[in-house]
Amino acid sequence: MLKRIILLAIIVIPMSALAQKFGHINPLPIMQAMPEYTKAQTELQELQKQYEGEMKIMQDELAKKSSEYDKQRDSLPQNIRQRRESELQDLYARLQQYAQESNQNMQKATQEKMAEISKKIETAIQEVGKAGGFIYIFDQTAGIPFINETLSTDVSAQVKAKLGLK
Repeated sequence: MLKRIILLAIIVIPMSALAQKFGHINPLPIMQAMPEYTKAQTELQELQKQYEGEMKIMQDELAKKSSEYDKQRDSLPQNIRQRRESELQDLYARLQQYAQESNQNMQKATQEKMAEISKKIETAIQEVGKAGGFIYIFDQTAGIPFINETLSTDVSAQVKAKLGLK
């Protein structure tokens, strides 16, 4: 009797392992096909242009004041020369600070917009996984060393359908 149970277990365990379903997906083309992605890219480009416009104004002001100072430097009294140099240094420091802040703001805005889109894709992947009975759905962009695509199902079309994409 014990031999039959062991024999049955030996037969059933490999069969259940074969019944497991694995999927894979490359979410980047799906993300790029989403209208939300296009909208986010447009908004980010507009924000970048605003930051660049402000930077240009600040750079032009610095260049103008620096040029004026260079022309008058030799004829200015020492105390006025020092004050103008200090003003130029302050302008330059404000320009650098603004560049750093605008870069940080762009990174934050990008992360926020992409997080919303990624969350939608992740939810769709989870729904496809549950509905399809998948054990795992691997992200091909995650640096997994190897996915045997012949033994794994590409669920990209199902995720696109779940998101309402063609």
